Amino acid sequence: MKFADGFWLNRRGFTVDYAAQPYSVEVRDHEIHVLATSQQIYHRGMTLGGVMLEIVYSAVRADAIRVQIVHHKGAANHEPKFEINRDESFHPVITETAEAVTLRSGKTAVTVAKGMNWNVQFTYDGKHLTGGGWRATSYIQQNAYLQENDQRQAMDNTFWSIPAPAKGAFVREQLTLSVGEYIYGFGERFTPFVKNGQTVETWNSDGGTCSDQGYKCVPFYLSSRGYGVLANQTGPVSYEVASDTVSKVSMTVPGESLEYILVGGANPAEVLSTYTALTGRPALTPAKSLGLWLSTSFTTDYDEKTVSGFLDGMAKRNIPLQMFHFDCFWMKAFTWTSFAWDEEMFPDPKGMLARLKKEYNIGICAWINPYIAQQSPLFDEGAEKGYFIHTKDGGIFQTDMWQPGMALVDFTNPDACRWFADGIRKLCAEGVTAIKTDFGERIPTDVVYFDGSDPVAMHNYYTYLYNKTVFTALEECVGKDKAVLFARSATAGGQKFPVHWGGDCSAEYSAMAETLRGGLSLCASGFGFFSHDIGGFEQTASADVYKRWVAFGLMSTHSRLHGSTSYRVPWAYEEDDPANPENACAVLRFFTNLKGKLMPYLWAQANHTHETGVPMMRAMVLDYSDDPACLTLDRQYMLGDSLLCAPVFDESGIAEFYLPEGAWFDLLGEASAPLTQGGKWYRRRCSYLEMPIYVRPGTILTLGDFGTDVEYDYLNNATVLLCGIADGQTVTADIYKAAGGLDLTLTAERQGDRITLTYPATDRRFTVKVAGTAISVQADGSGTTVIDL
Repeated sequence: MKFADGFWLNRRGFTVDYAAQPYSVEVRDHEIHVLATSQQIYHRGMTLGGVMLEIVYSAVRADAIRVQIVHHKGAANHEPKFEINRDESFHPVITETAEAVTLRSGKTAVTVAKGMNWNVQFTYDGKHLTGGGWRATSYIQQNAYLQENDQRQAMDNTFWSIPAPAKGAFVREQLTLSVGEYIYGFGERFTPFVKNGQTVETWNSDGGTCSDQGYKCVPFYLSSRGYGVLANQTGPVSYEVASDTVSKVSMTVPGESLEYILVGGANPAEVLSTYTALTGRPALTPAKSLGLWLSTSFTTDYDEKTVSGFLDGMAKRNIPLQMFHFDCFWMKAFTWTSFAWDEEMFPDPKGMLARLKKEYNIGICAWINPYIAQQSPLFDEGAEKGYFIHTKDGGIFQTDMWQPGMALVDFTNPDACRWFADGIRKLCAEGVTAIKTDFGERIPTDVVYFDGSDPVAMHNYYTYLYNKTVFTALEECVGKDKAVLFARSATAGGQKFPVHWGGDCSAEYSAMAETLRGGLSLCASGFGFFSHDIGGFEQTASADVYKRWVAFGLMSTHSRLHGSTSYRVPWAYEEDDPANPENACAVLRFFTNLKGKLMPYLWAQANHTHETGVPMMRAMVLDYSDDPACLTLDRQYMLGDSLLCAPVFDESGIAEFYLPEGAWFDLLGEASAPLTQGGKWYRRRCSYLEMPIYVRPGTILTLGDFGTDVEYDYLNNATVLLCGIADGQTVTADIYKAAGGLDLTLTAERQGDRITLTYPATDRRFTVKVAGTAISVQADGSGTTVIDL
């Protein structure tokens, strides 16, 4: 939201009062309390009236500093609150001098200057992060109700995506940007990955991947300088990122108060680890969910025979499948959500699911949304018991958009949550093991909630309660670390309920690139896992786009074939013809098997993401924030700590990518080929069975003996690749059991021309190879294997 008219003026109709002087700075109860006046006070007469802000600086845990800015503290505030994991045992260190007061939370500190001039600075381990001085913190009042707001205000009580502009009063914070600093995050955004120069509105919308709207708006941004800022506001937050003031990030909320938490760290990855400790770490999805998913698609015709035909077709073509998804029409038309199978299409759902799971060894996913259509058998019960969101006159909010007469479940009502969760339990009892939680973005604001929550704030927060309800019920049924969603909408904290996919994308290269940008932005906002519709959702891709998307999709954390009006089975694009070794079936088979072989590595990385909060799929800047070339890259990414992936986004088959310093191993090249030197850009023409996937220097990469099930013994008969280990270097790699828990740790130490691999003694056998050489040694399981180079 822009209030400036250039540097000197404000937009017509707005008065901006800036914090000008820290009139009073006091230390109380491990906090810094400041009274900030909007003018410098030279005599008593200047204290008569005027805007004053109360600002409190405190620590919620190590390296997380909370800032609370309040104008009128008696104002009504019914915003629901994010679930913040505050460390109650932690207390910051506060030091005071005649010039300033400093609060240190771990290595992150805030210093508030005393005297006549407003000046607040944040540092990490002595390094300047950001801050605010003249014309930074402000309270803004609207003097005239502008005609443009009159025209848009009518949208406030509709079911659309664009928020009506707030009016009246606002609190704004402006934090400085350093030269060369880049900003990322704000949830899933399909605009350029670097957000400098953009206006970002955190208002969840069902706008596809081709717009500046987002399904998963998170009021958090990440800086390349090693800090992040969470606006602890469930309501809409408006950001100007180096836009109306090009040297600052502005965040504005309507009302009388603003709270934000600044998180410091040695690098962006460390910031995300602390941030997810604060807002919640991603749950661990089951190993099986990392394999290939196949869907019925959306409006296609399907019944039990169709589903069995798909599964037979995949098995016949030796394409290992792990999960099958039933989209909306497993329920009767006009009844969504009913939790009841369409028995004309699926006469014996429980028997069918049992048969599919036994014959094909797959998990089963079913689609739902948080809406109850008027024709659903659940509607009357929900209406009678008060389980739906209401209108201000006491009626039930209903709309004909999506499902005729549908109502929205009120997840602020505990009884409604239990009622909806009963539907999940029913599905689990029938054999469902995963849930696709679709929708949750177009939430109306001119409504009343059971607990009195502010409906404007609930617009974004609704999805958190929706997904939490479903995930909790699913986890109760299938067990801890076994639950997995396929969720479209989210906000801060939603990372606790994975997985999230990228929404409705078109079947073309530009949408494929949009999808990656959205995923990288989401994962820069604390989300650990990310998926997307392989081949695109809308329209039907060419075989060329489909095959390139297959490579990208299988080298994502979770991989699902799903479309809108057409099926995504590979033989719908090209049949499995030996005369065409790069046909769609062969490409899908190749990359599915590659992912299966990579499961020892991928499953360990998933566990690390769950434990640390560092996203498994992430932008290059998270690993290489000290390399200027990596700060803006958005067409390549790291999949875990050690795999660099660069999808092909062009019909020419050419991939352009950058390798940071070091000697990288081309995973799909010859094992004995020389390593590739980093620190420069590369251009490669790739066949359909190729995609640049490089192994980071100093890596132990285990390739498993994959058959058809991604849950297997990840060490027995495996190949352990030692990649780019330098003289004097010691590296480790964890191997986790597919069923859960750490199996063992491999440790490789190089001294001169000898590498010693150690591990706990085991009766399993595996092969050790040195990347870039022809050296191959059989490990006997004794606990030590020596390789002479």
